[in-house]
Amino acid sequence: MVKTLKIFLFLLLPFLSNAQQVKVDGYFMQDSAKIGERVGYVLKATYPESTQIIFPDSTFDFSPMVLLEKKTYISSTQDSITQDSTVYFVSNFSLDPSTYLTLPVYELARYDSVVHYPMEAELKLKLTLDSIPEQLVFQQNNIYQSLEKSFNWIIIGIILGGILIFLGIIYFLFADKFQEYWKERREKRRWEQFEKRWKTQTALLTKNPSIESADEVIGLWKGYMESITNLPIKEWTSSEIGERLDNLEIFKALRAIDLIIYAGESSESEEATSYLLEVAREKYQEKQTKIKHERAAV
Repeated sequence: MVKTLKIFLFLLLPFLSNAQQVKVDGYFMQDSAKIGERVGYVLKATYPESTQIIFPDSTFDFSPMVLLEKKTYISSTQDSITQDSTVYFVSNFSLDPSTYLTLPVYELARYDSVVHYPMEAELKLKLTLDSIPEQLVFQQNNIYQSLEKSFNWIIIGIILGGILIFLGIIYFLFADKFQEYWKERREKRRWEQFEKRWKTQTALLTKNPSIESADEVIGLWKGYMESITNLPIKEWTSSEIGERLDNLEIFKALRAIDLIIYAGESSESEEATSYLLEVAREKYQEKQTKIKHERAAV
């Protein structure tokens, strides 16, 4: 019998000695807290370097506490002894005068694990009011206090919806007129831009007749005329433009701009560019008159 007991103790001795080598300590960073206040709970473990230790994670049941955050720190090893520590920030929502918490530390073995618990840590409930008086005393105050009125989102939504429906009906009834109006405004803006650039380019041509200046003037005029008439004027020669627009004076004006490069007489260029500008203005006015008639017919 004694021999059997010695053998049993011999086999159990490694587990007992290993269990004694792991030391766990847990405590709150303050002794009391209000309901819902953030409190730190420190969990420390000291163990041999060869031992594997696991601390609880967020899946652990912290009741009656609620886990807010877990903060871990780097392990410290000295003389083959490792020390780990973790701070769990929790909140207490229990109305009990004292709340207790103890968190386990898991020691991993080959086929199983050993659980180590520190002593329970106590957290006392801190009350905001020390005591409630037997008779309530109200403060005398006859100053009018205005109350903030919250927005009635339902009414605001109905008003905005009504405005959108009204605008939709207006657009549906007058969509064609709106489009014609914007078309008229667009043509006017395009003419103003063309007229401004035309005066600048023709002034440069008069001051310094050159091939580049002549090409800029002719290209500007052809580009605007093509946009206002929807005809491929850029692809036509000067004679073709005069024939297609049924105006031989246009052909003479375009030829005059080409010839001043070689003749060097700016007076002829001024007369030609003035005529081409008048032709462009007539086409612009015809386009505006057509748009107004279309808008009136809608």
